[in-house]
Amino acid sequence: MNNRRKPDQERLSTPPGVLVRRVHQIYLAIYAQKCASFGTTPVQSSIMQVLLTQPGIDQVALAGEIGIDRTTTSSVLSRLAARGIVRRDIDPENRRTKRAFLTEQGKALLLSMQDAIDAAHGQLIEPLNRDERKRFLGQLVQLVQANNDRGRAFLRYL
Repeated sequence: MNNRRKPDQERLSTPPGVLVRRVHQIYLAIYAQKCASFGTTPVQSSIMQVLLTQPGIDQVALAGEIGIDRTTTSSVLSRLAARGIVRRDIDPENRRTKRAFLTEQGKALLLSMQDAIDAAHGQLIEPLNRDERKRFLGQLVQLVQANNDRGRAFLRYL
């Protein structure tokens, strides 16, 4: 005889981790719909946005800008480089360091897809009114700041 309680449906659907995972799934679906024609992922577009504003950033710092690990950063950069969207140069002062840049093709792609990226972000929070959006985003920042050191990779700017 099994003495374990069966979890009720309400308890299973409301834990924060379940809800955060579901919101992430929903965002990925929205992004895929809005940005399908560009053939990019949210991580790729995040990297491209950082490279637009910080050309020549090293891969370690780039990882910290969006909170992904260095291995993932290197892999994503390789895929973007294969498409001609980014280039990576070895730093002449430290040959172990690689610096990343958007190519002209990458800049053009990012500029052409920026409205779709913004629309994906907007659609995700559209059900919230203006005050709720501000509060929700503030609370997300608060959660990330308080738990940033618990993840596999740090988000540097928080």
